[in-house]
Amino acid sequence: MYSLYIMQRQVQQMQESMGHKDEKPNRLAKETSPYLLQHAYNPVDWYAWGDEALERAVREDKPIFLSVGYSACHWCHVMAHESFEDPDIAKLMNENFINIKVDREERPDIDDIYQRACQLATRSGGWPLSAFLTPHQKPFYVGTYFPKDGGQYGMPGFRTILKQLSEAYKAKKQEIESASSEFMGALTQTAHDVALPGAGSQSAVLERSILDEGAISLLQMGDLVYGGFGQAPKFPNPSNLLFLLRYFDISNVSRFSSFVAFTADKMAAGGIHDQLGGGFARYSTDQKWLIPHFEKMLYDNALLVQVYCELFQITKQEKFLHTVRKTLDFVLREMTHPEGGFFSAQDADSEGEEGKFYVWRKKEIADLLNEQQATDLFCEHYGVTEGGNFEGKNILNVRVPLENLAQAHGQSVEKIRQIISGASDKLFAAREKRIRPGRDEKILTSWNGLMISAFAKGFAVTGDPRYLEAANKAITFIETKLSAGQGRLYRTFKDGQAKLNAYLDDYAFYVAGLLDLFSVDSRIETLDKAVAYSDFMLAHFWDSKAGNLYFTSDDHEKLIVRTKNLYDLAIPSGNSVAATNLIRLYHYTQNAQFLGKAEEIMKAGARAAAENPFGFGQLLTAIYLYVKKPVEVTVTASGRDSSMARWLSQHFLPDAVSAIVLQSEIGKLEKFPYFKGRGTEAGDTAFVCRNFTCSLPIKSAGELERQLGATAPPS
Repeated sequence: MYSLYIMQRQVQQMQESMGHKDEKPNRLAKETSPYLLQHAYNPVDWYAWGDEALERAVREDKPIFLSVGYSACHWCHVMAHESFEDPDIAKLMNENFINIKVDREERPDIDDIYQRACQLATRSGGWPLSAFLTPHQKPFYVGTYFPKDGGQYGMPGFRTILKQLSEAYKAKKQEIESASSEFMGALTQTAHDVALPGAGSQSAVLERSILDEGAISLLQMGDLVYGGFGQAPKFPNPSNLLFLLRYFDISNVSRFSSFVAFTADKMAAGGIHDQLGGGFARYSTDQKWLIPHFEKMLYDNALLVQVYCELFQITKQEKFLHTVRKTLDFVLREMTHPEGGFFSAQDADSEGEEGKFYVWRKKEIADLLNEQQATDLFCEHYGVTEGGNFEGKNILNVRVPLENLAQAHGQSVEKIRQIISGASDKLFAAREKRIRPGRDEKILTSWNGLMISAFAKGFAVTGDPRYLEAANKAITFIETKLSAGQGRLYRTFKDGQAKLNAYLDDYAFYVAGLLDLFSVDSRIETLDKAVAYSDFMLAHFWDSKAGNLYFTSDDHEKLIVRTKNLYDLAIPSGNSVAATNLIRLYHYTQNAQFLGKAEEIMKAGARAAAENPFGFGQLLTAIYLYVKKPVEVTVTASGRDSSMARWLSQHFLPDAVSAIVLQSEIGKLEKFPYFKGRGTEAGDTAFVCRNFTCSLPIKSAGELERQLGATAPPS
């Protein structure tokens, strides 16, 4: 009853805020997705994806208009305002089409299929995705954003498209069927990624040369002026950065880690990074990381925390630790459910304007600080001017480092830091009084898995118990709200309701989170869960012919194709993460099936990864772990403040399969081969095993360091 009240109240508030008090809601008002609820008062006769809509399309022989987006998508809002809120456009849609609205974060399977169709048709994709389908769900015309009446950059108008396609469906059925058949042929080919060089081939040899080719090619793609890859728009691409750090480890060539550190510095200083509140926006619209697309996604922040954690482990520079804390504290403050799960996103817009919550006029800053020195220093540090850098206002970005300010003004760095920090606190307090961007409060298992990893690694480098608690609470949330038992997970939770069978990403990312937590807080129930979910994944997602994993389970809803994804882009692929998980699990369990399946996944994509490393950063990370062969490191300790546990947590050991076990727990873990005999030593003890050979028990952090030879900071 309480969750139903919340949902009804949200719809009511949305209706009132949009000025629709007297309008009747459509079917989407019954949904839990914030994106679908944003369209609950459109005059369009929307359906959510499901049997009711699909059966009606067949029964009435009407084409389907499929609109896919997500709640924080700026251009989704623009198309909704221009077209879906327009009564005349809605009339055309309702009379001629069965209209289906999909949240791409809830249904990535549907989005994946029709994004592939869009790529085939236009060589690009994105959101909003606008797909016209036959009643049997086959695409015949696909695009993204369409302006209502066209004209912008020669784009066709949505009104015109609706008229032409509805007439064509009635009068030119043969042409429509021909177009849909061409799409289906191409989709069937691409669904399994067979177009990738070497995909599906078991002949690839997993060797160091794959890493060499990938790393050198990636570095050649790097932007040596501003960091990152490419020009504009520019995405962080954390998977590629994490792989380059591993290549630094295996090669000991510092230019690879230096490029990652340079990129991380540029991002942390840029407008893509919320200088006051912490957290990173999804991408930068320019090459310099200055002007973000202001939406904040959970997955970006989870993956970037891991990059900054590893940079701290390599360099020991406090600036990277500061970014870790700032980002995780943002997630705790603004993106965490009271019971522990993590929300999905924050919108780019507030009060109908993109970025309004985040930008400042210089006079506004001066009035708030009311002190000349603080105003001058703050504005100089963050590049604040009268003219601004974004539509007459200022996006805060570090223009003059603290050290330079201190030198220019004859002050100590610490004094300047205090002044800037005090001014930032005042502006943050003032910003908190503004109308906030919308927040997508659905909780996705996959993205929560990524954030569990981030909190586990954040705990490792900071020792902050809040981060360990956050990771454990999120696991409890998933186990109580999103687990169906017997190894099965649900995809999404909101307003008291879990729904949709989980996808490959949900299993792979959640298992990765469990393993990352286990490495710093080694309890048997955590490892048991990782094994159980991996067993379920292999049983229900594995393709024995191709040697990799489908995106959907074998008992999932039957769609027009059953897709796979091997690409690591903004989010790593489930296949790549699963390969890494399975290697780690093999070492804990000695279950040969885990290693065998990991080898098959890596071989299926290895040649493509060497030839096109930009799309395979996480797969290259898995291959790195396999080629280097993991070192097994166990610390048994009476408490978490053990000097060896602290040393292990704070050093960069990307090839380690590790555990930090309280002595009270070690006996329970001995059912796993990795832990056999590890509980026999008195006092804090470490064990290191390489190439099936183990050291004598280690009793000091100094000896542990000597045994492991941790990677030295780059010069």
